[in-house]
Amino acid sequence: MLQRVDYKTNLMVGDQTYPAFELRNILDFIAMELGESALQQVCAHIGVGQAELNHCQFVYVWQVEYAMEFLRMRVGNPDIGTKLGLSYRVSSLGVLLPHLAQLTSLQACLQFVLNHPRLVGSFTDTLVRFEEDGICIRWLNTGRIDKAQYGFQFLHSIGSLLGLARELTGEAIMLKQINLAEPVRDSRFLSEATGAQVQFNCEYYEWSISLNYLSLAINYPFPAYTENTAYVSTTSFIETVLAAIREHFPQVLHLDDMAMQLHMSDRSFRRKLAQLGSSYQRLIDQVRCQRAVELILANELDIEAIAETLGYSDVSHFRQSFKHWIGHPPGYFSQLNGGERAN
Repeated sequence: MLQRVDYKTNLMVGDQTYPAFELRNILDFIAMELGESALQQVCAHIGVGQAELNHCQFVYVWQVEYAMEFLRMRVGNPDIGTKLGLSYRVSSLGVLLPHLAQLTSLQACLQFVLNHPRLVGSFTDTLVRFEEDGICIRWLNTGRIDKAQYGFQFLHSIGSLLGLARELTGEAIMLKQINLAEPVRDSRFLSEATGAQVQFNCEYYEWSISLNYLSLAINYPFPAYTENTAYVSTTSFIETVLAAIREHFPQVLHLDDMAMQLHMSDRSFRRKLAQLGSSYQRLIDQVRCQRAVELILANELDIEAIAETLGYSDVSHFRQSFKHWIGHPPGYFSQLNGGERAN
C-alpha cells in the first residue's frame, strides 16, 4: 500500500556543477573498455584530462554527459551503463567521502543521495514512493532527454548505487524490481547483477529495494576526517536563466526580453544555451513541468485551476503540453501516483 510520495527536482544540465569523481570513474572505465586512444579523444573534447581531474572537486554536467554518451555509442551494449556503475568503488568518491563517513545506515545514505544532487550528481527528477515493505524510485524525464541516453543514465545510476551499497555494508544487497520504459531485450545480465525482477515496456523507469536492506549498518572503514568538505558553488549560466524564468513565472518573458535582462543579444543568448546542450524553450518547459508535477501531486487543485496557475488560458493546451513533457496526460499521471483530483 502506498504511504507517501516525495518529489525531488534534482535535474542538472549544461554548465551546472557535477562531482568530478563521476567523470574520473567514467574516464577510467573508457580506458579499460575502449583503450587509451578513446580516452584521449574524450579528454580532448571536454577540455580536461585525468591529471587535471585529480585536482578538481567539480566539473560541468555537459562534460559528464559527453563522456557517458561516448561510451554508450561506442560500445552499443545495453548493459554497459550498469557495468559502468558497478565498477565504482567507495574510495573513488572524493568530495562525498567525509559526508558518507558520518552516516550509519544504508537508508541514511540513500536519503543523502536524494537530498544532495549537487554533491552526488543527478540527471533526473524523481518520485520517491515509500511503501510498507520498501522504497521505489521513479525517474521523471522533465528535461526531455533522449530516451536511449536517459535509459543508459538510469541503468548507470542503479549500478553505482547498488555496487557502492554492497561495499558500504559488506552485504550482498539485491533490488526488488527494475522497470524499464523500453522494448523487451535480453535481461539476464541485469537480473543476475541486481537480483531484481526486470520488466520492460513499463510506464516509467523505476527501481525498488526492500526496507530490510535499507536498515543495514554502514561497515566501511572510512579514514578519519576532521571536517566536511564544503560544496563550492560556481557561477552557472543555466542556473541564472532558470532563476530568471522562475522569478517571473507563470509569466514568461520573450526570448529577446530575457536576453536583454541578461545583458546579451538574442543571438548570443541562443548560441550560449545551444553550446550547453539546451535552449530557452527547453528551460521554460522544465520549469513549467516541474511546477505542474508539484501541483498535481499536492492534489489540492483540479486540472482547470492548475492550468490557470501555470499561465494557460486553454486547459486542453496544458493537457497536450504535459503529455509532451511526461509522456502521459495529467489525469493518468495522477492516477499512477495515487492522486484523484486531476483529470
